[in-house]
Amino acid sequence: MTSTQSGDTGLVGGDETGRRRLRTVAEAWLADDPDPASQAELRSVLDDEAELEDRFSGPLRFGTAGLRGPLRAGPNGMNLAVVRGAAAGLVRWLAAQPAASDDRPLVIGYDARHGSHAFAVETARVATGAGRRALLMPRPLPTPLLAFAVRRHGAAAGVMVTASHNPPQDNGYKVYLDDGAQLVPPADAEIETAIRAVGPLADVPLGPPGEVLGEEIVRAYIDAAAGVIDPGIPRDLAVAYTPMHGVGREVFEAALAAAGYPAPFVVAEQAEPDPDFPTVAFPNPEEPGATDLLLALAAREGADLAIANDPDADRCAVAYRTGPPLGGVWRQLRGDEVGVLLADHLMRRGVRGRYATTIVSSSLLSRLCADRDRPYGETLTGFKWIVRAGADLVYGYEEALGYCVAPELVRDKDGITAALLVCELAAGLKAEGRTLGDRLDELALHYGVHATDQLSVRVSDLAEIAAMMATVRARPPAALLDVAVGPVEDLHPDADVVILRAGTTRVVVRPSGTEPKLKAYLEVVEPVAGGDIPAARERAAAALAALRTETAAALGL
Repeated sequence: MTSTQSGDTGLVGGDETGRRRLRTVAEAWLADDPDPASQAELRSVLDDEAELEDRFSGPLRFGTAGLRGPLRAGPNGMNLAVVRGAAAGLVRWLAAQPAASDDRPLVIGYDARHGSHAFAVETARVATGAGRRALLMPRPLPTPLLAFAVRRHGAAAGVMVTASHNPPQDNGYKVYLDDGAQLVPPADAEIETAIRAVGPLADVPLGPPGEVLGEEIVRAYIDAAAGVIDPGIPRDLAVAYTPMHGVGREVFEAALAAAGYPAPFVVAEQAEPDPDFPTVAFPNPEEPGATDLLLALAAREGADLAIANDPDADRCAVAYRTGPPLGGVWRQLRGDEVGVLLADHLMRRGVRGRYATTIVSSSLLSRLCADRDRPYGETLTGFKWIVRAGADLVYGYEEALGYCVAPELVRDKDGITAALLVCELAAGLKAEGRTLGDRLDELALHYGVHATDQLSVRVSDLAEIAAMMATVRARPPAALLDVAVGPVEDLHPDADVVILRAGTTRVVVRPSGTEPKLKAYLEVVEPVAGGDIPAARERAAAALAALRTETAAALGL
């Protein structure tokens, strides 16, 4: 791609000269776009100045989760032209690496979103056109299988076409390095540079669409995932499950069966892949209402546990029942609660090594590690950092429902193996007449109630996020919950993150790396006085509500 074709325009309309330049750039892109459908789409908006400005405001760039954006024509969207350029830059970067003389393949996976298969095939054709073998996953599959396949096949790199839990109009492009972990600096900037230097897309050589892997790779993953479970723990557990219109169901059901558990009850309305996600506003288990159908099914069937994967099954949401099988009350756990429960479970199983989380997750994991003599790691947000917390890593999690319970298998978050480990924990507790909530109460008695929440602000204009970050930097609050705020921790320029601490209260503010949102992560710690856990939880909930209000004010909302 040339600088114009790559979208590095910095153009705005306004005066007549600006409008003419913008249209010229759009027409140049259109002429080089290899997809007739995208060409027609772009022609239809050539006279819409505001729309063109948005589409040509700049190219998609590698963020927390690689490229991610709306499905639309132009450099600031996901389309065949952007994918061809990204793939060409990636394979040229691979060819320039010290191991360039090897014949290691590029492994390519894809989910069931609109355009995913076409983008995967285009990537394969670019790779083979450059003389590199391309291995295509056999069908739409969870993201963890792609990460698994990279190391299984000794690949030079991997590409996963997915937008995970984003709205249906989005898609994305995640790159994994040869260690099976997501792309990190300086490789991301180097690949960006290679993409911008691609030149005209018509000059990118295309080869055959690669080799389609057999089902053996799926079976290998399922067997490895089932091996995470302790064979000595009971298997009596009734599970309700939803793949949330995504690609997780077949793999989860097969892994659950291989581990010896009964078949789950599955939400019928969400059982099959559907790129439109018709039953949810957002296909993210964290979003209000997203798990309503799952919890209703769990209640009807008298299940012990409810599990939701997001559409590409790299995340896992969990709810448990209190009370009788029919008529009990269901409570969905926060990501921090599941994260600490799994860490505690692995420690009790005797798993030694480093336990890691991020700067926005609960501080409870650090206390567990200090108390139980385990190495602790804390990283920036994202699994690309968590899995690199140390060579001795045995477990990592982030509060956004991501858990890496077997880094020797998958060096990324994995909603399938995490779900299996939750089943193991819940089944063991059930055999003792207890629940996940009882184990959380045990931890609260010893360490206090660590309550977390998130203030999330979705915007239509990314400038609003910059304004809110500027506000909290310029005028941070003097106190939170009537406790003086210590020195503000500003991680800029390494990361666009501001951390406020007031005693045991903490607020971390950052833009989302995957969606147009500003996020503030809240934590309060409430001691349990006299063993009265319900009272401590009530005080913590009230403190979180107050902290949420104070944080909103600090952001200028």
